[in-house]
Amino acid sequence: MKLEQLQTNTAIRGIVPDALVTVVSVQWFGSEALELTYKTASSKVANELLYRHDDPRPELVEQGRLWSLDDDGALFRVVSEAQRIRLAHLFDPVQAVHTSIVEPLPYQITVATKPCCLASRCASPWRTIPAPAGRSWSAS
Repeated sequence: MKLEQLQTNTAIRGIVPDALVTVVSVQWFGSEALELTYKTASSKVANELLYRHDDPRPELVEQGRLWSLDDDGALFRVVSEAQRIRLAHLFDPVQAVHTSIVEPLPYQITVATKPCCLASRCASPWRTIPAPAGRSWSAS
């Protein structure tokens, strides 16, 4: 990068180690040196003198939007629904039973699962599948 490319409100890397800085002002001293006033991410303002031999040190960074919502919304909905289904077992260990057409037999209603993650607050490590509304699980 050439020192002439330094302009106000541009983001550059290489002035402060492992950080981006924003140029506040540039003041030239002849054609061989300039005083760079910059602001760090923590809003600290500082100055530094740069000479011609420092040309390769600063690196111009293209700043764009961090998040862009320009893509297809329908595709996003499909992907988010797939992720929700993929992770459903984390919230409901018997998700397969709830989403299937197969009805469990009466002896399959109580299922032993791993103890819940809130074991200190939980009274029992057993979970019961609730009977669907309007149905009875009696053995008659």
